[in-house]
Amino acid sequence: MRQGSKFISIQAGERTQAVGPRLYRLLRERIVRGELVPGTRLSEVDVAAAYQVSRQPVREAFIKLSEEALVEIRPQRGTYVSQINVSAVMSARFVREAVEADIVRLHALRKDPALVRLLRELIGEQTKVAEADDSHAFMRLDEEFHRAMASASGHGPSWDILQPLKTQMDRVRYLSARQLPLRQLLAQHVAIVDAVEGGDSAGADSAMRTHLRQILDDLPAVISAVPDYFDQQEAIEDAKERFS
Repeated sequence: MRQGSKFISIQAGERTQAVGPRLYRLLRERIVRGELVPGTRLSEVDVAAAYQVSRQPVREAFIKLSEEALVEIRPQRGTYVSQINVSAVMSARFVREAVEADIVRLHALRKDPALVRLLRELIGEQTKVAEADDSHAFMRLDEEFHRAMASASGHGPSWDILQPLKTQMDRVRYLSARQLPLRQLLAQHVAIVDAVEGGDSAGADSAMRTHLRQILDDLPAVISAVPDYFDQQEAIEDAKERFS
């Protein structure tokens, strides 16, 4: 398994008795974050050697990744990191907006000071990593931000259900975070929390929808920068019209 000329290594402390699930999670994270780019060939032999495991858990991990459309297993040819599916990105955005807009409206009605403090703390951390232009750290904190709101609303399980649905969307968000200003996303987070703290349910709803629709503006620029990473490029305008 190579990205450019480098093997992806595993830290000794990352290995656990449950080798297969752990290997799957590590490979999944690296694909979603864009460390393993679409079109990369993943060799069972190379992956097993890099992670110091047998080929069986590698094979199992590849099967699970293929079920999430993150890799494509081509008989007699090999396993390759899949292109990003544009229709899946748009569908995930649509579902996230419906769920998370309801969540922030609920928080605006409740006006929970503890939640607001937590979200402000996360925004503070996001500000620091945005200033350092650390897109990976920012995306990790972004995930914490949204998960915190879902959990505090009592809808943590709904957020868990969203995880496999938003996989392709997350791949785009990592790409856009590397190429586009993080401060814009940060300002959107501030607007959401301001509305929640002020008890403005309509404003919170609008701020969340604006935030989650940002990808509709970002996606054409990202595709233009790395067109080979995507499939179904002709579906972009139709998808934007259907889901905006």
